[in-house]
Amino acid sequence: MAKKQLWNDDYWLLLMQLYLRKPVGVKPMYSRQMVELSIELHIAPQQLFARMCEIANLETPRIERIWQEYSRNPKRLTRAVQLLRNMLGFNSAGGFYDGVEVEETFERDFRPIAEDERLTPIMLIVILDQYFRLTPVTMVAETPEVRQLSSLMHIPVTLVVDVLEVFQHCDPYLNRRDVIVSPLLLPCQQIWQRYGNVDTRQLASYAEQLKDYFK
Repeated sequence: MAKKQLWNDDYWLLLMQLYLRKPVGVKPMYSRQMVELSIELHIAPQQLFARMCEIANLETPRIERIWQEYSRNPKRLTRAVQLLRNMLGFNSAGGFYDGVEVEETFERDFRPIAEDERLTPIMLIVILDQYFRLTPVTMVAETPEVRQLSSLMHIPVTLVVDVLEVFQHCDPYLNRRDVIVSPLLLPCQQIWQRYGNVDTRQLASYAEQLKDYFK
């Protein structure tokens, strides 16, 4: 049976170090630092966020002990985290995960797509949310919302327009009959299949959280 990476109580140190970074407190679920730690540990951001809330509330005696030992001594915490990373083999060429089958799920959404390395699935999700807020005639580079999205994600506005155009061909309600030849068609179709038919309010809430990753 394949082994899967689970929560290790030593990870409280890594999470507490992130919690104590200024501004001190619970970090947004999809902030870049939270996502990077999630990918490093292969633990979904939602789970890390929930555990960070436990730190904020000092919910267990173990957390209280760690808080008392490290919260006022950041240098001690830094040394402990560095020792932990060395022991677990983080940043080694696969040392820690040797013989462990890692089943990636959420990680893929934060990695560049093969068709265009400037884009990731989460960027397509954010653009899809904007798609439902526009009409075809406003899916152009001159539209302020399109330009704002381009600025937020640090990609050319023309690329955002290209993705919006491809989503029009994924939308069954538009019934576009013209043929589109684009390498983005498959990844956009995959995102549409995942989110194109969900409640737009649910998609909007998720996309708003994902925007924290780019800030």
